[in-house]
Amino acid sequence: MTAKTILDELRPLGRESYKKVMLNHGVPEPFFGVKIEELKKIQKRIKRDYQLALDLFETGNYDAQYLAGLIADDAKMTKRDLQRWAEKACEPLSGCIVPWVAAGSPYAREIALEWIESGKDLIAAAGWATLSGLVALKEDADLDLAEVKRLLQRVQQKIHTAPNKVRYAMNGFVIAVGSYVQSLTALARQTGEKIGPVTVDMGNTACKVPFAPEYIDKVAARGSIGKKRKTVKC
Repeated sequence: MTAKTILDELRPLGRESYKKVMLNHGVPEPFFGVKIEELKKIQKRIKRDYQLALDLFETGNYDAQYLAGLIADDAKMTKRDLQRWAEKACEPLSGCIVPWVAAGSPYAREIALEWIESGKDLIAAAGWATLSGLVALKEDADLDLAEVKRLLQRVQQKIHTAPNKVRYAMNGFVIAVGSYVQSLTALARQTGEKIGPVTVDMGNTACKVPFAPEYIDKVAARGSIGKKRKTVKC
């Protein structure tokens, strides 16, 4: 199985109606407009394939790149691989596929802390999203909770002056800490209250920025605070 055969398989699965929706969400050409449910059928068949994931990402086709993230063997991804993906990713992929794979890699914390210092907005946003994935996956005993507290403080101080997509990812980090790190739920909720509503230009979409305290409260109401995830990919 090669990247070319996968592209040939993806092409007829594209839908113009879905493509129009994705264009509104900032997905750039080239792409076919394949729904995620179709990509997941292929993922189920392939499962994990490190090299094929790299080859698919290199095609530059959004559908193929999304699939690449789904089938990537996170544990085999090198720091160089992750950096290349972060630098080549379009805006939507920098908020999902790149951080999803990075969070499951051996370099999650290291590369996330480097990325949040980047002067490139999409890379910085991917860094914060990777940190969100990290707290969702790692047991609290394996997290540096003092560092997580410092990162919450940093978000509180800088979120409203951060670039558009970085603000969104920072807000997501507050929510992730409140939802997945039980000992810091109260602090994360308090941080969200101090920050207040976060304004982000979501483009020509109906997407909204969640208010962190309300979101954390919903997670608490479900009885899901502190329940870790096996993967952040979806």
